[in-house]
Amino acid sequence: MQKQFFLIFFGITLFFAQGLRGQSGIVTISGIVKDAAGTPIEFATVLVGDPTTEKPITGTTTLLDGSFTLETEAQEFYIEFSFMGYTTKRINDPEIINGLLDLGTVVLAEDAEQLDEVVVEGEVSQTVFKLDKRVFNVGADLSSTGASALEVLNNVPSVTVNIEGQVSLRGSQGVQMLINGKPSVIANEQGNALGTLTADMIERIEVITNPSAKYDAEGTSGIINIVLKKEEKRGVNGAVTLNTGIPNNHSLGFSLNKRTEKFNLFSQLGVGRRTFPSDNESENRNLLDDTNINSFGKSDKNETFFNLILGTDYHINDLNVITLSGNFAYEWEKENSTALFTTFDNADLRTDAFERRELTTATNPKYSYELQYKKDFEGNPEQSLLLSATGNLFAKDQVSDFTNTTTVGTAGDLLQRARTDFGQADYIFKADYTHPWADTYTIETGAQYQINDVESDFGISEFDGTSFVEDPALTNIFEWTQKVLGIYGTAAYEKDKWGLKVGVRFEDTDVATLLQTTNEENDQRYNNFFPSGFASFKANDDLSFQAGYSKRIFRPRLWDLNPFFNIRNNFNIRTGNPNLQPEFTDSFEITSIYKLGKVSMNFGVFYRHTTDVVERVVAFENNISISRPENIGINNTTGVEFNAKYIPTNWLSFTNDFNFSRFAREGDFEGTSFDFVGEQWSNRLLSKIKLPADIDLELVGNYVSGFRTVQQEITENLFMDFGARKKILKGKAILNLSIRDVFASRIRESQTIQPNFYLRNFSRQGRFVTFGISFGFGKGEAMEFSGQKRF
Repeated sequence: MQKQFFLIFFGITLFFAQGLRGQSGIVTISGIVKDAAGTPIEFATVLVGDPTTEKPITGTTTLLDGSFTLETEAQEFYIEFSFMGYTTKRINDPEIINGLLDLGTVVLAEDAEQLDEVVVEGEVSQTVFKLDKRVFNVGADLSSTGASALEVLNNVPSVTVNIEGQVSLRGSQGVQMLINGKPSVIANEQGNALGTLTADMIERIEVITNPSAKYDAEGTSGIINIVLKKEEKRGVNGAVTLNTGIPNNHSLGFSLNKRTEKFNLFSQLGVGRRTFPSDNESENRNLLDDTNINSFGKSDKNETFFNLILGTDYHINDLNVITLSGNFAYEWEKENSTALFTTFDNADLRTDAFERRELTTATNPKYSYELQYKKDFEGNPEQSLLLSATGNLFAKDQVSDFTNTTTVGTAGDLLQRARTDFGQADYIFKADYTHPWADTYTIETGAQYQINDVESDFGISEFDGTSFVEDPALTNIFEWTQKVLGIYGTAAYEKDKWGLKVGVRFEDTDVATLLQTTNEENDQRYNNFFPSGFASFKANDDLSFQAGYSKRIFRPRLWDLNPFFNIRNNFNIRTGNPNLQPEFTDSFEITSIYKLGKVSMNFGVFYRHTTDVVERVVAFENNISISRPENIGINNTTGVEFNAKYIPTNWLSFTNDFNFSRFAREGDFEGTSFDFVGEQWSNRLLSKIKLPADIDLELVGNYVSGFRTVQQEITENLFMDFGARKKILKGKAILNLSIRDVFASRIRESQTIQPNFYLRNFSRQGRFVTFGISFGFGKGEAMEFSGQKRF
């Protein structure tokens, strides 16, 4: 059905294109574009426009020799020639003879001032505050060279990404990740695919700490929406980038779009290979008999990846657009790891030791596609109707072979194998209608139906001397189905000084889990209302205030529910809980935005009240720890947030992002109290320096304090990133250098201190150095392309 749909759509597209070409009254325009020295200008943009409306009619770009040919049905038009670094030239009322217009040689003069402006605009990342969200426009941040979406996120105010790739907003991991306003396999934690989404593909990132009723209620700490680029510049435009780095970090990126009067074809392609080395340590100590088991190991994860985004917009007319787009990503994974496990008695004497080796191979195909229809309304440019259908598919076929070789003691050697056959399909159907009137009031309404369908076939087997035999107790098929229907309505009033927006969302949730082998079922159905409200006041051009409230939900995800566990470390096991309940959060915040000369500041306070909080609880027996999520009590978090940007000169700027939160936990589990009070804070300081000869530098310092959970204490983190850039060929090409974690100081360390046991886990990935070169053509700008998936 999918293939038939694509064939039908592109057949219709081709039919319209050929039909337009076959009409009578066509004018053929030709010529050659050169600079003042007589050198042909390749990829210069040639635009044909309507002299009455000033709207483009059609366009193209010049070939290698500067020549061009295009056709139009219009009889009255102007022609405009442009290229980055040159002044734009316009020809009005050209003379047409027998349907032909030969312009001969068109000369463009260099414009150094325009080139400087383009460079500056391409480098500045700015945060824009709107009534119910903040928008971070991703510029050419130097430290993001060769970066994935995860690393770009780590430069966004209020957002942190730890060494394991977990995204937090204001210190909380209850974040709903969206791509282009919708859940996507790219942002799905099971797919772990944000690494294939690269910095050059991102147009902006929206941080919504208090989402309005228009958005999904999922995500107790808010929503992060990654908006991908979709060029619509006339003619053919694009960019190509090549990156290489240490450790292995090699990639090629390519983007291309072609815009005509009716169609916009857009595409992005990325291929590469990368390696992620890691040092790992763990310790399990039994405090009752003072015995302990520790491990020290290394691993190298190698990935070859491919990512393709392809789509087309068909402009039926000025008010109606149909968009069909698709994304295909594929990863080939191979991981080797070695760890030495040692057991000590209460006299600290070594009693047993073995070396555990792992070889894991996996393939991860990911597909997503969307059909969207947008209707604008004549006379009201803000009024719109948007209908969309989206599909996301993800699969994982993984095999892990483990070998235990005894080095001390009498235990025999052991061979184990773990296999995973995983499949997930997500479908989303949306309708959104926006109706503003009188330049003051806006009503939004819409509905969404989302289906998540997962099947995970998992098994563990041991070698009995002849063959591998699966353990029935550790083998099962887990099915998870979730259906959510949402309906919302909002009303907004916004004048020069005051703004007000209120709304409510209703969501009906139907969840079902099944362990096939044991026939254990758990079905849940619940429905909830999620109100929201926002107010803004603009005292003057330099001072404004915002206040907001929203109710949110965190629904347990697949890995929270799936009871299977990984045997990579047989002494530290993580598993899911099929009986887990959702948690709910009431979120309040007040923020202010203030500009004082060369300084712009944002200061806010927030409060979150969360019930049925999901926390991982560790059980300990026979020196084995088992971590399982449970619903434990309530959490009250109060915090402050401060962001500031200072530009003392045109060659130097500083940006600071500070967050502090204090949380109070109340709850008990199986007779154990988990009441406690804790604090967490983080600070990020970014400085940009412009040097002569078009050289730019960037330094980013990050600090994340230690904090505690119901059982764990997480160690603090201090690390730095560095970036440098040099523009060449009049800004058409860019050389990039980035060093992430300059001092290899970024770590992930946790300690669990309980009356009967002590646990410690430590990991570090080290320094990553990436060098890249990017070239833009047409009206495309040079870009950076990721060769890095994680820190």
